Amino acid sequence: MFDSSVIVERFLDTKLQVHPDVVRYICEKKDENLIDQIISGVPDDCLVVSLKHVPGIVPSREGVRFLSDPEVEIISGRTGTARPVAKVEDYISYFSDRFGRLSGMIRGRCSPIPIEAIKRNSRYRQEEFSVCGMVVDVRSTGNGHRMAELEDPTGSVNVLFNKDRPDFAEAERIVPDEVIGVRGSLSNEGNLIFADQIFRPDIPFSHVSYTSERKGAAVLISDIHVGSDTFLEDAWNRFADWLCESEVSYLLVAGDLVDGIGIYPDQDKELVITNIYEQYDMLGKMLAKLPSHIRIILSPGNHDVVRGAEPQPAIPEKFRGSFPDSCIFVENPALINLQGVRFLMYHGRSFDDLISLMPGASYEKACDIIPEMLKRRHLAPCYGRRTPIAADIIDRLIIDPIPEVVHTGHVHIYGISRYRNVLGINSGTWQSQTAFQKQMNIQPTPAIAIALDLKSLQPMVYDFMNGSPAPLVL
Repeated sequence: MFDSSVIVERFLDTKLQVHPDVVRYICEKKDENLIDQIISGVPDDCLVVSLKHVPGIVPSREGVRFLSDPEVEIISGRTGTARPVAKVEDYISYFSDRFGRLSGMIRGRCSPIPIEAIKRNSRYRQEEFSVCGMVVDVRSTGNGHRMAELEDPTGSVNVLFNKDRPDFAEAERIVPDEVIGVRGSLSNEGNLIFADQIFRPDIPFSHVSYTSERKGAAVLISDIHVGSDTFLEDAWNRFADWLCESEVSYLLVAGDLVDGIGIYPDQDKELVITNIYEQYDMLGKMLAKLPSHIRIILSPGNHDVVRGAEPQPAIPEKFRGSFPDSCIFVENPALINLQGVRFLMYHGRSFDDLISLMPGASYEKACDIIPEMLKRRHLAPCYGRRTPIAADIIDRLIIDPIPEVVHTGHVHIYGISRYRNVLGINSGTWQSQTAFQKQMNIQPTPAIAIALDLKSLQPMVYDFMNGSPAPLVL
């Protein structure tokens, strides 16, 4: 494998900086001539070499979208899709589907061989090869290296990631149950792979997002928490007044519509509405005051009146009595098509797992976790931790197809990220700091709405905490 630091130095020698994606592409292709080809074709005024300067990469969009697409189409996550776990065997189907689909995204880039084959054939002890597997376990060694156990349908093997490798940071971010490919060499004993390179399902280098061909705007919010004594009613009213005067077509709410009942110990002491039906009745009346032309898409979160295990069902019919006809109830997660632009709505409970497992990750920068989900093409890769997952015949938490926007909530801190032309938005909350957040020293960013132009995918941030909001263009 090429040393990524050497590749960077080659570009710096010609006074050019290089984007990490270009470095990864060169490493995957294992073609030293690519460096000179790229440098020779770069314009004179270029400072940073990006994927658009790489010969052979043709921008492409996934799938085909037709102009006849309805204004709102529920691609996945429509009411009634989530099913209960019927038998233990469902988990076999679930993990088989996860491995099959995610490994298929990797195979074209590293041509893996079955794990059993490398143990039976001595030739793999003299030559480089690739394998693909699910991470059974991962840990740090006494010398500071990283050791992972990989498993595929044929067997399992330990993989060592050396701390002195230039891309060791990627190995430090390996989490249990994700699917990865590894290129490396085998130890003399035949029971350990020395890794040179990691492959993840990832977003293709060539991916380009769709945009709407006609005018439209969507507003993204989450974590309203109606019923809580920290719900910001005044700020919400300012937001509602603004919506009434805006040209917004869609309002997307990514979970925790109400504060719920019995979610955590002594919650009743922090509620102003202690009846779950009344909480939803209040929210329905709030949404009924919004303009009827705005289509409102509502998905649940861990505070809502559905099971905690993901995928979560849509809010049941018996709680929808006061909601206007403009409301569309979907499950968590759900993939929504708005004028040809795909929004993946996911409340984001897996943030708790990923932040605890990844070095440098924090709730203050939770939006940086969205690119990590996209690299793994999975919303909740870790099984058996804080995020409960209900097994199904297929794994509905896999990110497939690729959306234009991933919209999350849960952490109560707004943030925006971009990764390979996919926009990640965590939309904050409508609840001020809670007693639990004070204990954890978490500072929420409440009363923020993010408006997105569907023609340009340019987000604008509006803060409704004090007075009339002025947009912040990002």
